[in-house]
Amino acid sequence: MSKTNSITERDNALFEAGIKLGALYHQFSGSPVNLKTVDSLEKAIAESISVQPYVKSITVSIDRGMIRSKLNSEFGYCELEGRMLDVNLTMKYENVIVNASLKFNRELDYPLMKIEEISNIQ
Repeated sequence: MSKTNSITERDNALFEAGIKLGALYHQFSGSPVNLKTVDSLEKAIAESISVQPYVKSITVSIDRGMIRSKLNSEFGYCELEGRMLDVNLTMKYENVIVNASLKFNRELDYPLMKIEEISNIQ
């Protein structure tokens, strides 16, 4: 039987950051949006995630150019896509701070979530 290593504060901090970004992406993708409602949707997303445990700060920006290009001419709205999101998240779990992001990566043609920085507070 192999011995397992202990789960660290860092492990949990990284897990929490990933869960927050994944939940945000899947909860809000498909939301109806247009240029009149984009500000309120950004605020709603940020406020929704900010009340979750360990979140220190979050900024959410939705690409207005992408919205403009996707608007349905008959109904005047489109659906929020992950590629439209630019999110920066700061988490604090115990003594670990994680900065993570969700941004559209044009080279990969994919809304990529990644850890930007990890630091320890002593």
